[in-house]
Amino acid sequence: MSRCIQRVLLRSSRWQLPTRLEITSKRCHLAPPAKTYSTSSGIPSTTYPSVFSGIQPTGVPHLGNYLGALRQWVDLQSQALTNPTHDPSSLIFSIVDLHALTGHRSSALLAQHRKESFVSLLAIGLTPQHSTLFLQSDVPHHASLHWILSTVASTGYLNRMTQWKSKLSLPDTATLTDSTAIEKLRLGLFSYPVLQAADILLYRPAVVPVGEDQAQHIEFARTLARSFNSAYCEDGEPLFTPPEVQISEARRIMSLRRPAQKMSKSDVDPKSRILITDSAEEIHAKVKGAVTDSEEGISYEPARRPGVANLLDILRFVKRDERAPEMLAGEVQCLSKKDFKVLVADAVVEELAPVRDRYLQLMAEGNAEVKEAYEGGLERATRKAEETMKLVKERLGLVEWR
Repeated sequence: MSRCIQRVLLRSSRWQLPTRLEITSKRCHLAPPAKTYSTSSGIPSTTYPSVFSGIQPTGVPHLGNYLGALRQWVDLQSQALTNPTHDPSSLIFSIVDLHALTGHRSSALLAQHRKESFVSLLAIGLTPQHSTLFLQSDVPHHASLHWILSTVASTGYLNRMTQWKSKLSLPDTATLTDSTAIEKLRLGLFSYPVLQAADILLYRPAVVPVGEDQAQHIEFARTLARSFNSAYCEDGEPLFTPPEVQISEARRIMSLRRPAQKMSKSDVDPKSRILITDSAEEIHAKVKGAVTDSEEGISYEPARRPGVANLLDILRFVKRDERAPEMLAGEVQCLSKKDFKVLVADAVVEELAPVRDRYLQLMAEGNAEVKEAYEGGLERATRKAEETMKLVKERLGLVEWR
């Protein structure tokens, strides 16, 4: 242990806030935060908004998924439970497996990832008694509303979207006339935001919690809601209310091996990411091997020291410390890189250990909880989707003959 430290103490629990990191040393002491921070994910506790969000079936989520979106879903569920009349169909979370078809080519792998992703939602703390969990492809109304919304969607707007360009490694300024786009772009990828808008509007939520990279798509969904209302709701109340987007404060968790890039399951190096089911030994090994720099001390300078800044962000978000990252960096500046990485790894292990245990329990042979959660979520999601599609068809004139 470095001369700086006599004792390192992490005093926290998974649901107890504020979480405080204390280090007693000869040269530095980490004072408690100046204020107490709540577990609220940004929506005032006196309101109980309807919520929809989804995640692609990439298998077991990584730490960036968890901090950027999934933990926020659990916070919303915890908050909603303070409402004595809470309806589980007002919190809807989906494994959006139709979206995965724009990249997946292995049916066996997709089937495996669908189950791992669904079980992961249960493992992080979402419960079928309080939230609706389902697989997108099981509810055919998603595809139906996708087609209907495509009739009011602007190709010019879609052309300006950045995701399809990023997937094809094209610059943001690329257009449909680009030679690579002409050769490689498929309609499913190009119209991805229309299906995403259908996913959202089908359940008419007030709030859509997503990662920062999805904000553009939610704005597109808001635009489609207004376009549909303008085209088909002139003589009555608007059918769709443009939902509000809610961005997690943990906006971007970067790769442990390439800190200039976002943490991703597509990275060929498994040491670049921490999975929510990693063991304590795996987490410590990955954080120990995280790329930093040769400079002594700890400081928050993302442009100049991206690796150190990323670890500080991980520590800050895991511990739910809402203070400026520079303040946290100042309190741990006396640590060696080795001790700092141990500190970060310990915090991640403490946060994820219950998730790992729950995941292994749910995946054990003979556990019926997953099937029960699946069947209950599908029934609620289907009922809600049918209600919306009935109203949509009435506005369009697609009604049954009498």
